Amino acid sequence: QVQLVESGGGLVQPGGSLRLSCAASGTFFSINAMGWYRQAPGNQRDMVARITSGGSISYADSVKGRFTISRDNAKNTVYLQMNSLKPEDTASYYCNADVNTISLRRDYWGQGTQVTVSS
Repeated sequence: QVQLVESGGGLVQPGGSLRLSCAASGTFFSINAMGWYRQAPGNQRDMVARITSGGSISYADSVKGRFTISRDNAKNTVYLQMNSLKPEDTASYYCNADVNTISLRRDYWGQGTQVTVSS
């Protein structure tokens, strides 16, 4: 079984910064891509940023230039540095990992961490 544990959410004023972390633990061979998704009430869950095991990165247009994704493969951890936050960034943020286990390859999700941008 694989667990993804997120941390770093909270309340921040517009223009502020937050850093999210997500650590993978459990029994697995390797992790392919890792990413962050977000979901606001009444909306679908959308990709925010994604990084492959080789370091290729993609961002949603709405966060380009403000958010930075990175990963530490040795720690099986992915980070999301969020700068210049806007009220429209308010959402639950979910970590995702594409994991190779003993028997299969599948996606895993974290429990979500709330980010609220408000004055």
